[in-house]
Amino acid sequence: MQDKIAKLRDLKLLFVEDEEDLISIISDTLNKLGANFLIARNGKEGLSIFEANQDIDLVITDINMPIMNGLDMIKEIRKLSSLEVIIMSAHTESEYIDKSKELGVEHYLLKPFDFLKFIDLVVSLDLGKNGTK
Repeated sequence: MQDKIAKLRDLKLLFVEDEEDLISIISDTLNKLGANFLIARNGKEGLSIFEANQDIDLVITDINMPIMNGLDMIKEIRKLSSLEVIIMSAHTESEYIDKSKELGVEHYLLKPFDFLKFIDLVVSLDLGKNGTK
């Protein structure tokens, strides 16, 4: 597990989530792990942070959020980058999954958020700098 955490620390992550309780849990855990991460509370804020931080390696986003949803944010990110994106959502409807696949998203984590599954997935992606394999 220490090797996985070390790989996680080498990445810059952007979490886009509107649920304050989940933001708190994610932030506390990532801080304890020494991870480099940014938090956005909606898709519009996430897009702005992404545009201002071209060194982000991975975006992890919810789907349903105020102002701009995760799928619309991914659509805008795709105009700028083919960066890896992980969707974390409680929604399992095929419409969301199909739309995310159309946008090039291959990884979907179901809520409640499981940090061990998340770390295993991120490490398995073998990301280099700026989300490239």
